[in-house]
Amino acid sequence: MSKTSEIRPQNIARGVMLILAAAFTISVQDVIFKLFSSELTLWQIFALRGVLAVPMVLAVSWVQGVQQGIVSAALGRWPLLRSVLITMTFLAFYAAIPFLSLSTVGAANYIAPIFVTLLSAYVIREAVGLRGWLGVLLGFLGVIVLLQPGTDAFSPWALLPVMGAAFYAMAHITTRAKCQNTPLAAMTLALNLIMLLAGVIVSSVLFLIKPEGEVAKAFPYIFGMWSAVETTDWLVLALLAGLAIIIGMMLAGAYQAAPPSTISTFEYSYLAFVALWDILFFDMAPTITSTAGMILIVTAGLLVLQRRTHNT
Repeated sequence: MSKTSEIRPQNIARGVMLILAAAFTISVQDVIFKLFSSELTLWQIFALRGVLAVPMVLAVSWVQGVQQGIVSAALGRWPLLRSVLITMTFLAFYAAIPFLSLSTVGAANYIAPIFVTLLSAYVIREAVGLRGWLGVLLGFLGVIVLLQPGTDAFSPWALLPVMGAAFYAMAHITTRAKCQNTPLAAMTLALNLIMLLAGVIVSSVLFLIKPEGEVAKAFPYIFGMWSAVETTDWLVLALLAGLAIIIGMMLAGAYQAAPPSTISTFEYSYLAFVALWDILFFDMAPTITSTAGMILIVTAGLLVLQRRTHNT
């Protein structure tokens, strides 16, 4: 292991706990999207959630006593680059949805841990080891079994979520290598500013080109225009803004605390949480196949933890 990697924090327990908590919170956020969806477009949500989240982040930093310099830290090139990469992940993910099944998009998106492991090994020179590679590949196999991607996996549009996974991996490598001393509140502020800007830009483009046709009509959530915001919408947006802040801090903290090749494997836990919400809220019990996929994912996480304990 190089000197560069040795001086980075190696708090595996903290990193794993944070990424599990982040995956859980993201799954809760997605349930809220599904239960309380309205006439608002995705980009309207991006923009308005950002409008609410930015002052909330500043308030949190004030309570923590780290408000001084948070804006300048958030506007640093590395936090901004990280935020752009994460935002590009979302753009690639949602751009693919009109053309692919959700299972295919999900499976392609969860190639991210393999990208993270590659970048960890060859860009920031943090040891991965045979157990680490086996854990990541086993976790991805679990995703394939769980999601059972359809035959449209070979569509050219399937390259979009794969690109999104690559952006996501680069974002977390940037966190690990370049944002070690950046306050979590500053990284969260940067992310919400960029996502707000993305919402405004995409909404403006859609307003100018006014997309028409079957695809535009079939997916108003992505291609539609802004609509009136009711009181209930504002309450949901405020809740989503709060969750976005919590998720942003936990994701950044996890990748600051421990090697990305370890942390990324535990992001697969999101799928287990979603399966639980399907049972509790949507009366969708897991099949034998999906249960087998979740077992593979859990095994992958345990394998990575064992690798970090004995090794590296």
